Amino acid sequence: MSKEFNRHEIEDLLFLEADLLDEWKLKEWLELYTKDASYYVPSTDLPKDAKADNSLFYIADDRLRMEERVTRLMKKTAHSEYPRSKTRHLVSNVRIRNIDTDNDEAEVSAAVVTFRTKGGNTDPYIGSNYYRICRENGVLKIREKLCRLDLDGLRPHGRVSIIL
Repeated sequence: MSKEFNRHEIEDLLFLEADLLDEWKLKEWLELYTKDASYYVPSTDLPKDAKADNSLFYIADDRLRMEERVTRLMKKTAHSEYPRSKTRHLVSNVRIRNIDTDNDEAEVSAAVVTFRTKGGNTDPYIGSNYYRICRENGVLKIREKLCRLDLDGLRPHGRVSIIL
Protein backbone atom coordinates (compact mmCIF):
# COMPACT_ATOMS: atom_id res chain seq x y z
CA MET A 1 0.00 0.00 0.00
CA SER A 2 1.09 3.53 -0.71
CA LYS A 3 1.68 5.77 2.29
CA GLU A 4 1.82 8.87 0.13
CA PHE A 5 -0.92 11.33 -0.65
CA ASN A 6 -0.55 14.54 -2.59
CA ARG A 7 -2.88 17.49 -2.70
CA HIS A 8 -3.19 17.51 -6.49
CA GLU A 9 -4.39 13.91 -6.55
CA ILE A 10 -6.84 14.57 -3.71
CA GLU A 11 -8.14 17.74 -5.38
CA ASP A 12 -8.80 15.74 -8.56
CA LEU A 13 -10.90 13.30 -6.53
CA LEU A 14 -12.89 16.07 -4.85
CA PHE A 15 -13.40 17.93 -8.14
CA LEU A 16 -14.60 14.70 -9.76
CA GLU A 17 -17.04 14.19 -6.89
CA ALA A 18 -18.41 17.73 -7.41
CA ASP A 19 -18.80 17.17 -11.16
CA LEU A 20 -20.61 13.85 -10.72
CA LEU A 21 -23.04 15.40 -8.23
CA ASP A 22 -23.71 18.39 -10.51
CA GLU A 23 -24.31 16.07 -13.47
CA TRP A 24 -26.64 13.92 -11.31
CA LYS A 25 -24.47 10.86 -11.92
CA LEU A 26 -25.24 9.53 -8.48
CA LYS A 27 -24.37 5.89 -9.12
CA GLU A 28 -20.93 6.93 -10.38
CA TRP A 29 -20.60 9.26 -7.37
CA LEU A 30 -21.22 6.31 -5.07
CA GLU A 31 -18.32 4.43 -6.67
CA LEU A 32 -15.93 7.09 -5.30
CA TYR A 33 -16.66 5.72 -1.82
CA THR A 34 -15.40 2.65 0.01
CA LYS A 35 -17.72 -0.21 0.93
CA ASP A 36 -17.53 0.91 4.60
CA ALA A 37 -18.15 4.58 3.78
CA SER A 38 -20.17 7.09 5.75
CA TYR A 39 -21.69 10.48 4.92
CA TYR A 40 -22.66 12.98 7.63
CA VAL A 41 -24.34 16.37 7.78
CA PRO A 42 -24.65 17.48 11.41
CA SER A 43 -27.26 19.95 12.56
CA THR A 44 -25.97 23.52 12.33
CA ASP A 45 -26.27 24.15 16.08
CA LEU A 46 -24.11 21.25 17.24
CA PRO A 47 -20.59 21.58 18.65
CA LYS A 48 -17.77 20.49 16.34
CA ASP A 49 -17.09 17.33 18.36
CA ALA A 50 -20.70 16.06 18.14
CA LYS A 51 -21.12 12.45 17.02
CA ALA A 52 -23.99 10.95 15.05
CA ASP A 53 -24.58 8.22 17.62
CA ASN A 54 -25.63 10.70 20.33
CA SER A 55 -26.62 13.90 18.49
CA LEU A 56 -29.20 14.92 15.91
CA PHE A 57 -27.70 14.98 12.44
CA TYR A 58 -29.56 15.99 9.28
CA ILE A 59 -27.86 13.07 7.55
CA ALA A 60 -26.00 10.14 9.12
CA ASP A 61 -25.62 7.53 6.38
CA ASP A 62 -23.54 4.39 6.27
CA ARG A 63 -22.84 2.84 2.87
CA LEU A 64 -26.17 1.01 2.74
CA ARG A 65 -28.10 4.20 3.49
CA MET A 66 -26.02 6.06 0.89
CA GLU A 67 -27.03 3.45 -1.69
CA GLU A 68 -30.69 3.75 -0.63
CA ARG A 69 -30.46 7.56 -0.86
CA VAL A 70 -29.12 7.33 -4.44
CA THR A 71 -31.82 4.83 -5.45
CA ARG A 72 -34.54 7.05 -3.97
CA LEU A 73 -33.21 10.26 -5.56
CA MET A 74 -33.13 8.60 -8.99
CA LYS A 75 -36.86 7.76 -8.84
CA LYS A 76 -39.70 9.97 -10.00
CA THR A 77 -41.33 9.39 -6.62
CA ALA A 78 -38.58 11.42 -4.90
CA HIS A 79 -40.92 14.40 -4.79
CA SER A 80 -38.45 16.86 -3.29
CA GLU A 81 -36.03 16.18 -6.16
CA TYR A 82 -38.28 15.45 -9.12
CA PRO A 83 -37.69 17.22 -11.30
CA ARG A 84 -34.24 17.38 -9.84
CA SER A 85 -32.55 20.54 -8.62
CA LYS A 86 -29.75 22.10 -10.58
CA THR A 87 -26.63 22.25 -8.44
CA ARG A 88 -23.14 23.64 -8.62
CA HIS A 89 -20.63 22.30 -6.09
CA LEU A 90 -17.60 24.55 -5.65
CA VAL A 91 -14.57 23.16 -3.81
CA SER A 92 -11.57 25.23 -2.70
CA ASN A 93 -8.87 25.54 -0.05
CA VAL A 94 -8.19 21.80 -0.07
CA ARG A 95 -5.79 20.89 2.73
CA ILE A 96 -4.30 17.62 3.88
CA ARG A 97 -4.70 17.87 7.65
CA ASN A 98 -3.14 14.59 8.70
CA ILE A 99 -1.82 11.37 7.22
CA ASP A 100 -2.49 8.22 9.20
CA THR A 101 0.19 5.85 7.92
CA ASP A 102 -1.12 2.95 10.03
CA ASN A 103 -4.42 2.98 8.11
CA ASP A 104 -3.05 4.44 4.84
CA GLU A 105 -5.55 7.25 5.18
CA ALA A 106 -5.47 11.03 4.77
CA GLU A 107 -7.62 13.48 6.69
CA VAL A 108 -8.57 16.30 4.32
CA SER A 109 -10.60 19.49 4.61
CA ALA A 110 -12.05 21.76 1.94
CA ALA A 111 -14.08 24.96 1.84
CA VAL A 112 -17.29 24.40 -0.13
CA VAL A 113 -20.29 26.21 -1.51
CA THR A 114 -23.11 24.29 -3.10
CA PHE A 115 -25.70 26.29 -5.00
CA ARG A 116 -29.08 24.62 -5.42
CA THR A 117 -31.56 26.08 -7.92
CA LYS A 118 -35.15 24.89 -8.09
CA GLY A 119 -38.51 26.53 -8.61
CA GLY A 120 -36.97 29.91 -9.34
CA ASN A 121 -35.02 30.00 -6.07
CA THR A 122 -31.27 29.63 -5.59
CA ASP A 123 -30.05 28.57 -2.16
CA PRO A 124 -26.38 28.52 -1.13
CA TYR A 125 -25.11 25.83 1.23
CA ILE A 126 -21.84 27.23 2.59
CA GLY A 127 -19.46 25.29 4.76
CA SER A 128 -16.52 22.96 5.09
CA ASN A 129 -16.21 19.32 4.18
CA TYR A 130 -13.98 16.96 6.09
CA TYR A 131 -12.88 13.73 4.45
CA ARG A 132 -11.08 10.55 5.32
CA ILE A 133 -9.52 9.35 2.09
CA CYS A 134 -7.75 6.04 1.55
CA ARG A 135 -6.38 3.91 -1.28
CA GLU A 136 -8.02 0.75 -2.53
CA ASN A 137 -5.97 -1.11 -5.11
CA GLY A 138 -4.03 2.06 -5.84
CA VAL A 139 -7.17 4.18 -6.38
CA LEU A 140 -8.16 7.00 -4.02
CA LYS A 141 -11.53 6.42 -2.35
CA ILE A 142 -13.55 8.40 0.18
CA ARG A 143 -14.12 6.53 3.43
CA GLU A 144 -15.92 9.34 5.24
CA LYS A 145 -17.40 12.71 4.36
CA LEU A 146 -18.62 15.18 6.98
CA CYS A 147 -20.32 18.34 5.69
CA ARG A 148 -20.31 21.07 8.32
CA LEU A 149 -22.63 23.86 7.18
CA ASP A 150 -21.73 27.43 8.12
CA LEU A 151 -25.36 28.46 8.44
CA ASP A 152 -27.43 29.57 11.43
CA GLY A 153 -30.07 27.09 10.32
CA LEU A 154 -31.58 25.69 7.16
CA ARG A 155 -33.72 28.76 6.53
CA PRO A 156 -34.61 29.64 3.83
CA HIS A 157 -33.57 26.22 2.48
CA GLY A 158 -35.81 24.28 4.84
CA ARG A 159 -34.17 20.92 4.07
CA VAL A 160 -31.20 19.09 2.62
CA SER A 161 -32.70 17.04 -0.23
CA ILE A 162 -29.57 17.08 -2.41
CA ILE A 163 -26.22 15.44 -1.76
CA LEU A 164 -23.83 18.11 -0.54
